[in-house]
Amino acid sequence: MHFIHPMVLKIGLPVLATIIIALHVIKRKIKYRGGVKAANTSFVKELSIYKTRKNMYRVVSVVLELCIITSLVASLVLVARPAKKETVNNGTKKRDIFLCMDVSYSIYELNADLVDSLQDVVAGLDGDRFGVCIYNTSSVLYVPMTDDYDFVIGKLEESKEYFALQKEYMDKYYNPDTGYLEYNTSEYDEFAEYQEKLEYYDAGTLVNNYTKGSSLIGEGLASCMYSFPRLDDEDRTRIIIMSTDNAQEAISKPLVELDEATDLCKKNDIKVFGIFPNREAWSGMNNSDYDKDEEALKTCVEKTGGKFYKQSESLSVDDIIADIEREEALEVEEVTITKIVDKPEIPIIILLISISTILIIGLVIRV
Repeated sequence: MHFIHPMVLKIGLPVLATIIIALHVIKRKIKYRGGVKAANTSFVKELSIYKTRKNMYRVVSVVLELCIITSLVASLVLVARPAKKETVNNGTKKRDIFLCMDVSYSIYELNADLVDSLQDVVAGLDGDRFGVCIYNTSSVLYVPMTDDYDFVIGKLEESKEYFALQKEYMDKYYNPDTGYLEYNTSEYDEFAEYQEKLEYYDAGTLVNNYTKGSSLIGEGLASCMYSFPRLDDEDRTRIIIMSTDNAQEAISKPLVELDEATDLCKKNDIKVFGIFPNREAWSGMNNSDYDKDEEALKTCVEKTGGKFYKQSESLSVDDIIADIEREEALEVEEVTITKIVDKPEIPIIILLISISTILIIGLVIRV
């Protein structure tokens, strides 16, 4: 306990003590003079009612004086502002989670099905920071790392339109037998409208795709990893939830391959939870080997300490959340704060009791 304005007490208490002592000294020296003299007062002084009233007056006078002194002292203490100094370390156990989605058209069904699940992941965790990264040829930081869950969920809700539009587009114009988009001349306007809408969503994810190719998984994962804030100088539990078919269609050699990206994640203590499409959703779009791509993704994901999931009716979001929550959250000392908290409770209670006692005594004396 300390006082914010200690000089109030250092000056006020001596002054108050001096005034009280001076009043007592003056009181003793003052003798009653003047007035009407009364005879036979000794008889009155021997009466029991007189003695009772005199004793009561002495007690009341002492109590009244003590209450006045106490209330004055309590007032000085309040003016001096009693306070308590506290040093608080805002240590908090949190996770940083990135949702990293491959938005190539080869897994439009997986992404369309997973958006709701990803929303449930965000809604099911509390106190963590989230970000969303989408990629195809190039990466887009769709949602920077934030703890604004409403914003994250809103952006995922917005992405539903993107994946639903991809699904409509591919269902309507993609021919799995030829591997090309096909449309009749009469459908050109509608086809062009679809493309225009999709270009809005695709913006930033297809930079240099004519020379680099598409579904550059390693570059997408590495870009997502480097989107974590303060990656080098802050210890936090970091997790990436990634959806992909691992069917890379590179025209030129990517800057980072998947195994190199997962090595970087492992080096930076980032665990990757991978979600892979089922065979039905995967087949017909890619020329690569399903089992080989699945095994490669599974190996790379598990290398980071994460877990591999395959799209199915039994894929439980609760299981994903449970696995993520089992990851130990590192305690991060965010801010050290020295707080000064006013502690007026005790002097206020004393002041109220003193004033109440004075009021009661006043009523008793009147009676």
